[in-house]
Amino acid sequence: MNEWEFQRYKKDNFRKVPDSPGVYKYLNKEGVIIYVGKAKNLRKRVASYFTRAQQESLKTLRLVREISEIEFVIVNTEYEALVLEDSLIKENQPKYNIMLKDGKSYPFICLKNERFPRVFSTRQVKKNDGEYFGPFTSVRAMNNVLNLVKKFYKIRTCSFNLSEKNVTSGKFKVCLEYHINNCKGPCESHQGEDDYNNDIAHIRHILKGNLQAVKLSFKELIEQATRHLHFEEAQVFKERLESLDNFQSKSLVANPKISDTDVFTIKSDEDKSFINYMKIDEGSIKLSETIEVKRKLDESENEILPLVIFNLRKRFSSTNATVLTNLQAETWEPIEISVPLIGDKKKLVDLSLKNVEYYRKESLNNTPSISDKILAQLKEDLSLENTPHHIECFDNSNIQGSNPVASMVCFKNARPSKRDYRKFKIKTVVGADDFGSMVEIVTRRYKRLRDEKEPFPDLIVVDGGKGQLSTACDALKNLGLYGEIPIVGIAKKLEEIYLPNDPYPLHINKKSMSLKLIQQIRDEAHRFAITFHRDKRSKGQIVSKLDSIEGIGSKTKDKLLHHFKSVQRIKAASITELAQFIGLSKAQIVFTSLNKKGDLD
Repeated sequence: MNEWEFQRYKKDNFRKVPDSPGVYKYLNKEGVIIYVGKAKNLRKRVASYFTRAQQESLKTLRLVREISEIEFVIVNTEYEALVLEDSLIKENQPKYNIMLKDGKSYPFICLKNERFPRVFSTRQVKKNDGEYFGPFTSVRAMNNVLNLVKKFYKIRTCSFNLSEKNVTSGKFKVCLEYHINNCKGPCESHQGEDDYNNDIAHIRHILKGNLQAVKLSFKELIEQATRHLHFEEAQVFKERLESLDNFQSKSLVANPKISDTDVFTIKSDEDKSFINYMKIDEGSIKLSETIEVKRKLDESENEILPLVIFNLRKRFSSTNATVLTNLQAETWEPIEISVPLIGDKKKLVDLSLKNVEYYRKESLNNTPSISDKILAQLKEDLSLENTPHHIECFDNSNIQGSNPVASMVCFKNARPSKRDYRKFKIKTVVGADDFGSMVEIVTRRYKRLRDEKEPFPDLIVVDGGKGQLSTACDALKNLGLYGEIPIVGIAKKLEEIYLPNDPYPLHINKKSMSLKLIQQIRDEAHRFAITFHRDKRSKGQIVSKLDSIEGIGSKTKDKLLHHFKSVQRIKAASITELAQFIGLSKAQIVFTSLNKKGDLD
């Protein structure tokens, strides 16, 4: 990359950019790289960002507004541009570029670079330390390969330095692995280096996926053992051959003639793309990996796919010359990219798409729900330490001081939890004293929760402004709970949010879902309080009318209310209908009393 030198222009001089293949960088006024891209024609590509049609995208418009300077580098081929683009993105992490982030540490199988090499799994790749095979996207698949190797060949597991000098001097003794026939004892020269390396050559074929070479070797050994009448030895190699066939059949998905092939498929939603990669050799899937890419600037699938192909092939050390995809992407040497329409190759692409669709559905199922997003926004708007999954809201209700009541509604995960609603008859306050009523109900509610050791809510909402909020805070202070439970008040007129000890209200955007949630909770508390107040007042009217009738006791009153449900229905009933339940004489008394001239309901 030393010959690649950047040229820099101010934003207004983008027309000076050459019409050659290369890479461009956009910098903001602080000189920070905010976007890196590649192009067949740098001038046309850079100019496209400043056209009216391109700026119809709000994301692109936001990018363009931040651009202060442009840097570019000319390269010889599109492949060089792709390599440089990938390098610059990884080095600078521009905020408007898609990022192929992956926190996974994939396992490899290492063939140690030493005399009498060991074979083992590892997640750390150290250059010049050995030959690495992988990475494996599935630990289970890797273990299957290792178990196959251990079943066929007796490879040492010790970490001794088996140099020729150490072995000939008798520095080591055979261990338990030798006695249980898992190792042939190269540490005491029970196995020669040539014989051991022959096994390693077979293992290397298996790890590379070249099973055919190993199968041919087993067939030759079977024939050789049979010619010499060594039938038990021939049976051992026959069983190995059958195990190899069985191992291969488990991953056979296509025509065995399809070899050295990569399959990439992509499917996108509004702001995400999902890409599956399958590595195919001899008709078998050697690995399959699906990733998710967040689109930053409404990039098309044709823009995303080449970068992903380059990265995944690099990550999994693929040198396959053929790439199959579900959409046409730019081709660069030395690979050939094609979109198959029929046959076994098309079946492989369909299988890859099936993996993409499954991953996409799983991702959608794991996406935070709307309620989770609303609660997260509410947490941010109110600067809460914890997400308010459990919210309780209080409201008072009375008419000119009569029948004062209060309500508490409960929302869990942004939904009403009606079994947790509570009604309060005001006991200690006389008349229309909303502040006194608020102190009483907050005290009663949280004293009970404290005494019964029940969990407190994540947030308390009070219907009212600074006055109601202050009295509710006083109640919490008397209980020693102030500061343990977040509490806010919401004023009706301007829908302002008041916080304790803050004289200025908090104005949340009127379109914000978090404010709408608080409003919904407040309205529900008001509805519940009004309903309770009306019921209480109605029952008081019923009791006063029936109690005022001389000669009618509580049992008679209960019979009438049980059947007719209300005074209005009792009044509308005839004497005969009333007599069916309380007798003729009492029916005449009730009918006459309720239907006096001038009696109002």
